[in-house]
Amino acid sequence: MKKYVIGNWKCNKGEEEAKSWLTEFAGRYHPVGGLEIIIAPTFLCLPGLSRHVKELGLAGFSLAAQDISPFPKGSYTGAVAADMVKDVAGYVIVGHSERRRYFHETSQDVANKAREAVDAGLTPIICVDQPYAMAQIQAVSDIDSKEMIIAYGPVDATMARSPESPLKVAETARSIARIQPGLPVVYGGSLEPHNVSDYLKIPELAGVFVGEASLDVHSFLAICEAMAETLKGER
Repeated sequence: MKKYVIGNWKCNKGEEEAKSWLTEFAGRYHPVGGLEIIIAPTFLCLPGLSRHVKELGLAGFSLAAQDISPFPKGSYTGAVAADMVKDVAGYVIVGHSERRRYFHETSQDVANKAREAVDAGLTPIICVDQPYAMAQIQAVSDIDSKEMIIAYGPVDATMARSPESPLKVAETARSIARIQPGLPVVYGGSLEPHNVSDYLKIPELAGVFVGEASLDVHSFLAICEAMAETLKGER
């Protein structure tokens, strides 16, 4: 199974800062077969960064949108449809706990966004959290696609700035696999270079979903390099 390191920049970095980050990353990172690195910048950065990625010739590297509309193109003021994103990103994050909490998104909203993403040829990174993870996954269980990633991120781990125990993460990943067999599951929640190694070794996980640590190129590189070493050790 392919492995992933996903970085979510949230509402940070303008285009020039983002390009500088990417240039430094490209100069130091050595791609590894079977490992996909994904960065989710702001919507404003996506077109420029998409061109920059092509100029740098980065292998095994993709961009993601942080959100999309649950509707297709049309009369939806302020919305960005999945079809508008597909030329500048290969992935899209849907259902992040911050979207559910601050923007009051429901599981049906998330399912609609995931369906729009799949129809447009994007791979949705579907975020689920506790204590509603199983219900949130059930909401997307009827989407007929194996091109989806489940990102498990317990809110408590983020709020407490302490990751959930590897045993608990593995248990939840197994529960997710029973509902959505065959889909890759990644974990996110207060991951840093000093604590990520225990999570890279969890066999039920296909990777990690990094928030704050992805903003610093050195921290993110360290996490990517740790994943690359883990992947080499499995061969």
